[in-house]
Amino acid sequence: MKGLHRIQWFSIFLLASCLTACQVKRPKVVISDAKMENVLYDYHIAKAMGEEVPYTDGYKRVLYIESVFKKHGITQAEFDSSMVWFTRNPEVLTKIYEKVNARLKAERDVVNHLIAIRDNKPKESLPGDSIDVWAWQRIYQLTGMPMDNKITFVLPSDTNFKDRDTLRWNVRFRFHNGAPDSLYAPVMAMQIVYKDSIISDIQKVYKSGMETVSLFADTLGEIREIRGYIYYPAAQATRTLLTDRISLMRYHATDTLSFAKNDSIQKDSVKTEKIEPQKLKKEELKPVEEKINDNPRRRDAARPRPSSEPTLKKLDNPEHVQFRKDNP
Repeated sequence: MKGLHRIQWFSIFLLASCLTACQVKRPKVVISDAKMENVLYDYHIAKAMGEEVPYTDGYKRVLYIESVFKKHGITQAEFDSSMVWFTRNPEVLTKIYEKVNARLKAERDVVNHLIAIRDNKPKESLPGDSIDVWAWQRIYQLTGMPMDNKITFVLPSDTNFKDRDTLRWNVRFRFHNGAPDSLYAPVMAMQIVYKDSIISDIQKVYKSGMETVSLFADTLGEIREIRGYIYYPAAQATRTLLTDRISLMRYHATDTLSFAKNDSIQKDSVKTEKIEPQKLKKEELKPVEEKINDNPRRRDAARPRPSSEPTLKKLDNPEHVQFRKDNP
């Protein structure tokens, strides 16, 4: 029985030894996963910047890479030796590059959006009847001090915007140390710029909670851009304001209302007929008085009314009339 127990313990020890031997041993000189993620993130940005420099300024490519190593406190040799170990352990390197690629994609989207605003060539928003087109961060903190008292945005339209869209800007306000009085209450405003017109709305916020500015127009046509801002003129820096849950919802009109534009009527759609001149008969050339005399009904109508017939009396208020009989 004791021999059986010894064999079992020996088997467990042998299995544990095998598992330990199978684990990957990381040398102390290898950069940690978290630090390697930051290094690779900056490294690839530096490589991309180096590819944009002219051929005559090729030395700048080396300077970009050296600045990354200097930033993270490592040498070229430490980076190279660490990469050798990571390439021999692809499962570890793959997890690191998944995080690096996600960060690079997010950074690329932000840069592309800023370039689009500068060049007025925005990246298209998502299609749909109810879409959040807010393209910036969802939370801001304002102190009321200069350079930290305003949030502004300008969103150019794209092909997914329609003429009769409704834009609804939602922001939750949260005051710390109590809401300010009416003089220093934050202001929330939004504008929609159309081809030839601008509509806007502005409101003050006096308490914590969700606030909404909603704008739409039926007949103003093409939307050019949407603008908005939050201004917090606080007198004391201790009264901080937190804005979060920010969204800018775009709703397409779902009815069948349509409007005819001036340039939508084509000449071909108007039917015209050529009218030939007609010869008038001799009887039709008689003067009007003779025609009245020839027609007994017209003759009676042309006679003056007797004084006993009712006449209209003009009142001071032209909207009302009154019938009366004049005395003979």
